[in-house]
Amino acid sequence: MTDLPRIMITRRLAVGATLGALALSGCAATSDGTTTGTSGVSSAAQEVADGTGVWDASAVHEFSIDVDEDALAGMIDTYQQTQEKEWIEATVTIDGTTYRRAGLRLKGNSSLRGVSDDAAPGDLPWLIRLDKFVDGQSVDGSSGFIVRSNSSETALNEAVALDLLAEAGLASEHAVASSFSVNGGDARLRLVVQDLDEDWEAENFSTDGLLYKSEAGGDWSWRGDDPNAYTDVFDQETGDDDLTPLIDFLDFVNNSSDDDFAAELPQRLDVDAFARYLAFEQVVDNFDDIDGPGNNSYLRYDAESGGFTVVAWDHNLAFGGMGGPMGGGMGGPGGMPSPPDGERPDVGDGAPGDGASGGGRMGGSNILVERFTAVEKWSDLVDRAEADLTKELFDSGYADQVLDQWISVLTEQAGDLVDKATVQQEADAIRDVI
Repeated sequence: MTDLPRIMITRRLAVGATLGALALSGCAATSDGTTTGTSGVSSAAQEVADGTGVWDASAVHEFSIDVDEDALAGMIDTYQQTQEKEWIEATVTIDGTTYRRAGLRLKGNSSLRGVSDDAAPGDLPWLIRLDKFVDGQSVDGSSGFIVRSNSSETALNEAVALDLLAEAGLASEHAVASSFSVNGGDARLRLVVQDLDEDWEAENFSTDGLLYKSEAGGDWSWRGDDPNAYTDVFDQETGDDDLTPLIDFLDFVNNSSDDDFAAELPQRLDVDAFARYLAFEQVVDNFDDIDGPGNNSYLRYDAESGGFTVVAWDHNLAFGGMGGPMGGGMGGPGGMPSPPDGERPDVGDGAPGDGASGGGRMGGSNILVERFTAVEKWSDLVDRAEADLTKELFDSGYADQVLDQWISVLTEQAGDLVDKATVQQEADAIRDVI
């Protein structure tokens, strides 16, 4: 694909559809045209159309929040004291249309590190839910919006990564540049991303299922059959409350023998999509993924096949986006603190996943990644997927064109929020990776 008439290239899942079709026959395509018997579970992903309306990324959108100052201060105090993220009511205006009694709460983990009473609310990461207190309230079919933090001023790294994620045939999120303000304060350039909720799930998957979010403070250990043992470890985002499929999967991942793991995983996980996911995160240089310090991932259970798909989440550190040339300051007190000299952050005692491909993955350990990449045929599948994605996304010139489209939007429409020199500098840092 070389003709890009719009910033939001079709959010297609053609690769996922191909892998799904091959999975039905027990095969997966490789870069040399051969097949390997690796997958028995299809992700049931479907094509996603270009963003329209509020998700039209060819325009800079306006998001303004009006919220009671005392309620806002109380929310921040509660988070400082308990780490609990309370919901409060707010009036939200999106592109000139006002939505009253919307829900507003803090969103993030490391992006909230060091948040203080004097933090500028326009710089903090937020989750907006138009339907939190008013049933059915939405705009253009969406009710959930995440105002992202980033270590750069433009958030170009995450915007480009999400477009490439969709082109790679993996479930992604719509994202738009916005002029964001709170209580009449100075507007900030912020990336607004689609929340992974029921609306997102219906757009990306064609079957019924359950969506689980891996929490930053948790891990993928099996903690027994009691659902209460998984509080603050996984959070169920969609469907009726039911952790049974997740608990069964964690039991298998943690406790199966090596032979059983290799034989049975393809009936429990979309193996091909997972290999492509691991390869993608390596290609876009995002260490903060499923086995990174933020434990960033979702697990989607397909009620028809009985299998899982790993869903990518959190790309604000893509393209080496923490420190170094991408270091900046969007978010002020709520932004991502950059380590000295552009180094990767200290992630504690967790060791990187052992068998990961490419130039070396960083972050905490993840049992699924470790056991998956320890199986030679799947480790090889990751390596082949990385080579394929490098050709499809980078060597083809596709990523350059996506980046150029985002540059055009920011330089032509967001000049009051960020200067052209900054846009170009941060784009050049991405271009170096591409």
